[in-house]
Amino acid sequence: MAVTRDEVRRMARLARLHLAEEELPRLEAELSRIVAYVDELGGVDVGGVSEATGVGPSVAPLRDDEPRPGLSREAALAEAPRTSDGAFAVPEFVDES
Repeated sequence: MAVTRDEVRRMARLARLHLAEEELPRLEAELSRIVAYVDELGGVDVGGVSEATGVGPSVAPLRDDEPRPGLSREAALAEAPRTSDGAFAVPEFVDES
């Protein structure tokens, strides 16, 4: 399956990447090769292979859950770049999707 130039533009927009027009042909070709490889992997016979759900330990080692002293509210807010009415202030944003 070939990836079209419009699909590359859409992926770039969703990833919030600004691509120059001259980058599109190279990315179109690279993404098409990746999709073709994934399609090829889909055709591999894995009938005799047992399913693996992970390669590491199934349970992460746990430590005792013990309370420890933390920052006071004042100390935490003193490190913040911006505060408002005794709380952290963050920039406004709008979801453009």
